[in-house]
Amino acid sequence: MADAFYVPLGEDRFSATGHTAGPWSSDSQHFGPPSALLVRALENVEPAHPAELARVTVEILGPAPVAELTVRARVERPGRSVELLQAELASAERVVARASAWRIATSDTAEVSTDAGPLLPAPDTVTESPWPEGWQSGYLDAMEWRAVRGGMDVPGPAAVWARQRVPLVDGEEPSGLQRLFTVADSGNGVSNFLEPRKWWFINSELTVHLRRPPSGEWIGLDAVTLVGKNGIGTATSILHDADGPVATGAQALLVRPRQAGGG
Repeated sequence: MADAFYVPLGEDRFSATGHTAGPWSSDSQHFGPPSALLVRALENVEPAHPAELARVTVEILGPAPVAELTVRARVERPGRSVELLQAELASAERVVARASAWRIATSDTAEVSTDAGPLLPAPDTVTESPWPEGWQSGYLDAMEWRAVRGGMDVPGPAAVWARQRVPLVDGEEPSGLQRLFTVADSGNGVSNFLEPRKWWFINSELTVHLRRPPSGEWIGLDAVTLVGKNGIGTATSILHDADGPVATGAQALLVRPRQAGGG
């Protein structure tokens, strides 16, 4: 197995490795790496002027198999100040995810910028944290996890640092946004309070609002999961780099018992 989440096979084509396998099944990917691969495609859409991604929504249309994938991106609605981008991830003829992104022309707003919020304790001040029993390896082992508050093996809200042990694409250095989206889809797992062998808590989408691109290898995830009475939940998170919060994330969750028809 290549020491990366994906091996490039040519223009727009990639082979997913076992490092992408998610916690629910070894045959399906955790959606962190696919989300980052979609963002990589969006970043490669050349802007007409200096601009940055401000919001990305990934709609999960079905499981992403640990197999060959095709990803393509385009400008959906051009604009001089604001433009809408679209990206699509497919396995064979089946589209497994779509991403939409608003890209906004940059300007100098340093003198009116606001305090982003408190810093998380640095990752080198905390130790590596394990995931609880009942989760599949693959993606979880391809990332290094360090808990600041709570933890993956502690039910409830948590703040953690995470960094990739392997690159997104073999032979490439991940961008800051690729690193962030590799982690952002883990908000529901990090802050979960349900027993994974008894409950599904699977997200149908991921939305991230960005204030600036992150820097460095470590991405902080400060997350909480809330569940309603009718099988619907939300996981919300604040995403950090070493200099402070850089984005907010949210996931809509399907919550259902794994027994008695819960598939």
